[in-house]
Amino acid sequence: MNINKSFFDALQSLGEENSVETELLIEKVKSAMLKAARKAYPHSEERIKVEIDPLTKKFAMYIEQEIIDDYPIDENEINIDVARTIDPYAVVGGKIMKEIDISKLGRMAALSAKQSIKGDLREINREQMLNRFESKEHECITAKVSQIDPGRGTVTVEYEGTELYLFRNEQIPGEVLKEGSSVKVYVTSIIGKTKKPIVKISRTHKDLVKRLFELEVPEIYDGTVEVKSISREAGSRTKIAVWSRDPNVDAVGACIGTERSRIKAVVEELNNEKIDIIPWSEVPEKFIAKALAPASVLKTVITSEEEKTCTVIVPNNQLSLAIGNKGQNAKLAAKLTGYKIDIKPQFDNETNKEAPELSPDFKVPEPQISEEVAEEATTVESPVSETEEITAENAEVSTEAVTLEETAPKEE
Repeated sequence: MNINKSFFDALQSLGEENSVETELLIEKVKSAMLKAARKAYPHSEERIKVEIDPLTKKFAMYIEQEIIDDYPIDENEINIDVARTIDPYAVVGGKIMKEIDISKLGRMAALSAKQSIKGDLREINREQMLNRFESKEHECITAKVSQIDPGRGTVTVEYEGTELYLFRNEQIPGEVLKEGSSVKVYVTSIIGKTKKPIVKISRTHKDLVKRLFELEVPEIYDGTVEVKSISREAGSRTKIAVWSRDPNVDAVGACIGTERSRIKAVVEELNNEKIDIIPWSEVPEKFIAKALAPASVLKTVITSEEEKTCTVIVPNNQLSLAIGNKGQNAKLAAKLTGYKIDIKPQFDNETNKEAPELSPDFKVPEPQISEEVAEEATTVESPVSETEEITAENAEVSTEAVTLEETAPKEE
């Protein structure tokens, strides 16, 4: 009884540690013990039975033996006299269940059972993880930060009893996560589904922004407002193009929310990352011009439909803003629209002449930001007055292009 009690205590602990129901674990143990016993009794494979009853705390193994009145030739037979010591009503020709001494199965049999149970547990854990996360793939989940490794920078988070790892390159640059805090992560993929599943999560993936807007904006969740494209440089800036299926619903305004509550919630979740909300347009010239927000655009000419290149003319005082720090604004606009964008100033700095009229047949040798122009770009710490950018503190809402960022009050 003591042995049985310790067995069931260990069984319960094993189930709790691996989040496995006791009934399922019992079936796996039965299967493992049968394999071990059949190795010990190779001639009795079909005659061995295992009984595990958690209610009565009974764990026993039996061999079904035929009762004979002669000397048994193997473990499948039992003499009538011996049988009657087990069952007084035993008769020749009948059958009796003789209990096996589990301790005599042997070390190899016990080791085999242990390995089999471990293998079953791995399979159970694999199936449980797949069941838990397959529906979460490409979705946003809320996890709890459980551990931070200062050396490698890896953050361990827990979701429904499963530990996941947020590696340094999947974390938002400059963000400091704290143990015990909740954080939203994007499940990018599940690899090794047939063996050992690994759930990959990210805070830098562009689709995390889309899922966050779905959580905050009912019109996106129900499909009234559609997110057409997203470009992102995690920790710095995101551009998101939106379009409304309902002409009575303003896509940009829906994403902003009353008193900017919706977009502010997304910004705060992303560690105050700047977000430009762009109204999508099926007219490329118009879409490209809006994508360069917060800069103003005077003219956009598609130079090649096949190569998806264009040239954009901006006021001279908007050139740096259009390009952005290290070309960031222009690169994000290019990713958002799918076009290579060559940005030119309205007047030539040397001749002070206005840029020549561009025709649709005009070809740009290298449809990209020129090195000379890129060198003129300066870091844009805060929006200039000509742009249509909105801060988390104060600004008028524009339906043309909206940016939300946390900015410190400017000195007078």
